[in-house]
Amino acid sequence: MRRSHRLLLSVALSLPLPTVIAAQTSPNAVVQKAVQTITTADIRRRIGIIADDSMRGRDTPSPELDEVAAYIAHEYRGFGLKPAGDSGRFEQRYSLDRVQIVAESSVVLVHGGGDASLTYGTDFVFGDNQFENGDYAGELVLVSGAVGGALPADTAALAGKMIILATGPRNRGERQRVIGWKPAGIVLASPASDSIWSQFVTRTTRAGLRDPSRPVSSPLLIAVRVATLQQLVTRLGADFAGAQSGSTFTVKSLGGAQLHVHARIQSVERNSAPNVVAVLEGSDPQLKNEYIVFSAHMDHIGVAGPRGSGGCRAQGADSICNGADDDGSGTVAVVALAEAFARLNPRPKRSLIFLNVSGEEKGLWGSAYFAEHPPVPVQNIVADLNIDMIGRNWKDTIVAIGKEHSDLGATLNRVAAAHPELNMHAIDDIWPQENFYFRSDHYNFARKGVPILFFFSGTHDDYHRPGDSPDKIDAEKESRIARLVFYLGLDVANAAARPKWNPDSYKQIVTSQ
Repeated sequence: MRRSHRLLLSVALSLPLPTVIAAQTSPNAVVQKAVQTITTADIRRRIGIIADDSMRGRDTPSPELDEVAAYIAHEYRGFGLKPAGDSGRFEQRYSLDRVQIVAESSVVLVHGGGDASLTYGTDFVFGDNQFENGDYAGELVLVSGAVGGALPADTAALAGKMIILATGPRNRGERQRVIGWKPAGIVLASPASDSIWSQFVTRTTRAGLRDPSRPVSSPLLIAVRVATLQQLVTRLGADFAGAQSGSTFTVKSLGGAQLHVHARIQSVERNSAPNVVAVLEGSDPQLKNEYIVFSAHMDHIGVAGPRGSGGCRAQGADSICNGADDDGSGTVAVVALAEAFARLNPRPKRSLIFLNVSGEEKGLWGSAYFAEHPPVPVQNIVADLNIDMIGRNWKDTIVAIGKEHSDLGATLNRVAAAHPELNMHAIDDIWPQENFYFRSDHYNFARKGVPILFFFSGTHDDYHRPGDSPDKIDAEKESRIARLVFYLGLDVANAAARPKWNPDSYKQIVTSQ
């Protein structure tokens, strides 16, 4: 049986805060002394604390997640970092509301081309709970073809419309693009089988947390069964099957037919969740006003059973998804980096932000909130180095997603080559089909125009399962990855120029939203 984390945490919080002593030696010796604080033992110890069974998988929100946030804040305070959260604290909190759809009072009506009525649960469900009680209406249009890349049609005309998407969106970026058209509503086609559809209905009618990173009621999202949608579109004079197979982006009016939605929802609970934010001020009078962010998410998916809300599934008698790798490994790497950088004297020229977010598993919530409410102007953030799942798989290789999108990739290659003692090879994304670029917290920085690198060792059989436990972490490997990120961050912090985007990537990721 593992030791209780609460005992470990109480001991950790009661220890005297360490004093950071400036070394009176050469700059290189100072750097080496700092980087040597990133140790295998500390990586293993800290993961053992935050991924202990008593932390119950650090669901968002949960008392255990708050305990982990308090532990990280205590560490940062001990390193002498400045708090950059709310009201002079290390914690930055964002609101979470738990709401429930009132299915029996929600209905979709179609006026024009033969009126029709769709029943909640039988014909449609709401795609999310990001709306208020109300009646929503707009002219129906059918959009076919891919919504990514250059579009030949004028999307400004889609504002205020109820858009039926024949296909997609395929990823988070495309979904954000469609939302950017400002439609009144988005109708998605669901090809789900009866059994899967039944699960959709059950999931959407029970109480759930709202996504705090998205505006409420903008736009309404509806999923309609394919058979129902095909009958409706055919009655309105269009070919839905043809639209689904079409590759060219096309917008087709449906004869002026109107879609009216009676959407009913009720509030069940109000809550909040933490990010932890700490700053190490830079030493250069000008460059200290620019910032590098080191980020990782401290939440995971909780426990199995009625008390769990994060999607954890039990394995035998084990019902706790510890999240040692996902993302205990990244969380403690950011803490270790903060400790190492705090030992430097002189400090790096640019300032550094150490950011531990929550809600990543729910949909990048904490990082989205931080990106909208940063403690410094977002245009002054020159890079985000994000760390998620670096404690498993290959011994001497780390994937750095995003290398091709900015000159951070070339900088990383140069830094890795300059430190062969780390024996750590930083390779390009080998899973482009998985769209990992859009699936961790760095994306909320990239969409704001901040160059990023995402350090990731890939998934494994224990991904989102109770088997992702502290005993399976390769802490020695992780310490070498963290040291590589330290050297990279130091190089970027002291460089004369800030990192630069690849222009094509900037257009694709930032300006095309």
